[in-house]
Order: sequence, then structure tokens, then C-alpha cells
Amino acid sequence: MKVYRDLEKIKFEKGTVLTTGTFDGVHFGHQKVLGSLTSSAKKSGLESVLLTFDPHPRIVLEQDTDLKLLSTLNEKLTLLEGFGIDHVVVIPFTKEFSRLSSIDFVRQLLVGKLNTKKLILGYDHHFGRNREGSFEHLLEFGPLYGFEVEEIPVQDVDNVNVSSTKIRTAIKEGEVAYAAELMGHLYELSGKVVNGNKIGAGLGFPTANVAVENPYKLLPKNGVYFVQVVVGNEKHFGMLNIGFRPTFEQEMKQTIEVHLFDFDEDLYGKQITLLFKEHIRNEISFENTVALISQLQADELICRKLV
Repeated sequence: MKVYRDLEKIKFEKGTVLTTGTFDGVHFGHQKVLGSLTSSAKKSGLESVLLTFDPHPRIVLEQDTDLKLLSTLNEKLTLLEGFGIDHVVVIPFTKEFSRLSSIDFVRQLLVGKLNTKKLILGYDHHFGRNREGSFEHLLEFGPLYGFEVEEIPVQDVDNVNVSSTKIRTAIKEGEVAYAAELMGHLYELSGKVVNGNKIGAGLGFPTANVAVENPYKLLPKNGVYFVQVVVGNEKHFGMLNIGFRPTFEQEMKQTIEVHLFDFDEDLYGKQITLLFKEHIRNEISFENTVALISQLQADELICRKLV
């Protein structure tokens, strides 16, 4: 899969089958579009292309500081690797780009630059200035500019429509297992291990403090989770706490701390990935450290049974 971040360096002599969108989370509904994209490209002997944007358009247009994303750009690209796409084009989304009309978006970009012969879109897709372009517009443009258009209907999981909004809601409520069903993969956080105050080690549960750098990345609800931890090429199991450590008189700063089972290596400065499997319990304030240690031991027992 080739990734392009500069339109000036792109030249597709061969025709393409293309899809476009933010693809936040690369969830089950997106995966249906990607399957159709790669299948259609293979049958027609064309190149498969996914056109996406960074940063998310809402961040640029609405200055939406409350927006939380299911996947960073790097996480999204890693997820897309597994679907057999030939090319991913990342458009730097700016206010200037947002002013491109729907007809110019089609004429200059989709046809002129990306040589689109077939366009495959998810349900209710809009594009161009003020989201003025729609599936119906594309059906009109297609014959004029020599491309077909196909719309993939909304996908269901257990009769529930899959959407990024529903997945975000599930994660905000700590329902990470349900979110994984809708996404088709475990929800993940990536970050660097930074120095902490070693409270966990003092309790017999040494933890790695993880700093998530992207301020728009969605964090699950505060509490304890059973997780899988990717360190380099290795995977380990562990239990993770997101929260403010209310048992201790600390500055009110949210932390992400993970205790890896049967692991005794220095992780400081390393980049690790956290895969959320189950929500164990909500964050609790304990009367003393003895009660906290007892609860941590119970949490570990539950998590190890889940392993």
C-alpha cells in the first residue's frame, strides 16, 4: 500500500477505482466499502485508491475542540494496510481546500488528478464546499466525466446500524467490547511510556504510564480494563486504569497506567499500543491502600481468567 501526501507527486496513468471519506476508526461499515473497492478494482484491472483527509475537516472548519477521534492518521493507515488497497492519498485539509466546489472536486481531483473510472461510496456521503455534493450529484457527473458510481448501504451488526458516532458513544461509556463488535477490531490507544510517581510499584503492581499525544484521540471512560499491550513485535496481557487516582492526594490530572502480567522490562521512552478487550469496573476511591491493594488483586484475578 503506497501512501501519498503531496498531490503534485501523484500521477495515475492507469484508471482507478476510488473511495473517499475520513474513515475514522475503519469500522465494520467502512470495511464493507473497502471490500467492494478492492474487489471491483481487481475485476476491472484498475488500481484501488482511498482518498482521505488530515486533519479531520470538522477540526478545521468548526474548530471543534470537543471532537474526539477513533483513530489517529497513523492508526488509520495501519488498519488500512490489511485490506489490500493499492494507494492511499492523504489530502492536507485546509480552509482553502474546503472552498473547492463539488463540480471542481470531481473535475480537478477525482478525474483530473486521480483518473477515477469508478467511485464507491458509503451511505449518505457528501463532498465539496459546504457539503453541497451528494450521491445524486455524482450520478449526474458520472456520464459527463466517464466514471461509474456505486453506493454501499449502511451496515448492521445485530440489527444496529454501524456508525462512528455510535462507536464513540460506546467507548465514552466504557463499552469497549461492544465497540469492538461494531468496529470489527479492538479499540486502540498508542503512546509513549513516560515517568510516573511509582505509586503502582509501591502497591506491588508496577505500571507503565502512557502519554497519548494527540489531543483529539478519544479516551474510554475512566475505570479499569483488561487489555492487550503491543510492545515492538510482542503482545502481552495486562490490566489498565484510566482516571485521576482518587485514593491519593495528587494533582487532578488524568493518567493512563497499565500493569503488564508476567513482565519485567524497562519500557520508559518506548512507544506501545493498548488494545481494549473488556471493561472491568468503574473508578473507585478507597479508604486506604490496604483496600486498594485488595481490589487490585481481585481485578488481576478477573483479567487473568479472561486471558
